[in-house]
Amino acid sequence: MKKLGVLFLTISLLCMMLVSGQANGVVRVYNWEDYISPESLELFEEETGIKVDYMRFTTNEDMMVQVRTSPGAFDIVFPSDYCVERLISEDLLEELDYSKIPNAEHISDWLQDPAYDPKGVHSVPYMWGTVGILYDKTRVNGPIDSWGVLFSDEYAGEVFMLDSIRDTMGLALQYLGYSLNTREPNELMKATKLLIEQKKNRIVKAYQVDETKDKMVAGEAILAVMWSGDAQYSISLNDNLAYSVPKEGSNVWVDCFIIPKSSENKENAYKFIDFMCRPEIAQINCEYIEYSSPNDAAIELMGDEYINNPTINPPQEVIDRCEFFHDINDFLPTYNTLWAQVKNAK
Repeated sequence: MKKLGVLFLTISLLCMMLVSGQANGVVRVYNWEDYISPESLELFEEETGIKVDYMRFTTNEDMMVQVRTSPGAFDIVFPSDYCVERLISEDLLEELDYSKIPNAEHISDWLQDPAYDPKGVHSVPYMWGTVGILYDKTRVNGPIDSWGVLFSDEYAGEVFMLDSIRDTMGLALQYLGYSLNTREPNELMKATKLLIEQKKNRIVKAYQVDETKDKMVAGEAILAVMWSGDAQYSISLNDNLAYSVPKEGSNVWVDCFIIPKSSENKENAYKFIDFMCRPEIAQINCEYIEYSSPNDAAIELMGDEYINNPTINPPQEVIDRCEFFHDINDFLPTYNTLWAQVKNAK
């Protein structure tokens, strides 16, 4: 009976540890779908003995709701830049102790002090990329170096647009010479009018997101607004395709590692971030995902083929004409109203 009592006590303590989230050897990771190499997770578990409890989200907005309403549920989350900004404003993020992330020294200089998180106090870059135009080199007339081609009758019925408020409104604003973060009513109305005319003139074939990359591989359109990583995926499957970041500028985005203040396994979270910033692990993830790595040492490991690929490793002059999105949560109803006018135009 005494042995049974000890056994019962041991089991009870283990259950309490698991329920409270304090069990050693666990890190709860909340990431985008298919956005990390399974190999890197396996290597982390093998080396550290820490079990990765891996959960997935499909939009930044869904992620933020869960972070707000489920304290203690996550130790590592992968928000995009403007969401980092919003979560900081809501005081939900841990200030990072970089002595526990020595491999963060490999992060590129231009991302050490990002506008969305000055000095990187709350976040470490994981992947980044641009928004641009994927196009069929064999079917275009002239250079594809301006957002203007998306509004040309020459490509009527041959343009896939992103079904995304910020990206699509943003490119229209930048084509007109405005910031993609503007709140000026006159500028927003001009961008909305441009997008409505594009739709009414039947230039847009469809507003899409994930399905566009495969449709471009299949030759279903000539031009598509696309994130650089998806563009690289398409290019690798169809030699006729190429990618351009227009001269008027574009969005440069970053997805980050963050630790919520409510994390119950912070030490394991630090170990996870540091492991993923290790150059050879960052290389594994970059080659799996095909987005741009913020890790200079990983870039060197990937060699000339990666270094000389402007789609996933654009030169600094391209980055310099791009903007980060800033959080516009308090202004989002205005954007939603204007976007509805675009989508409902006939």
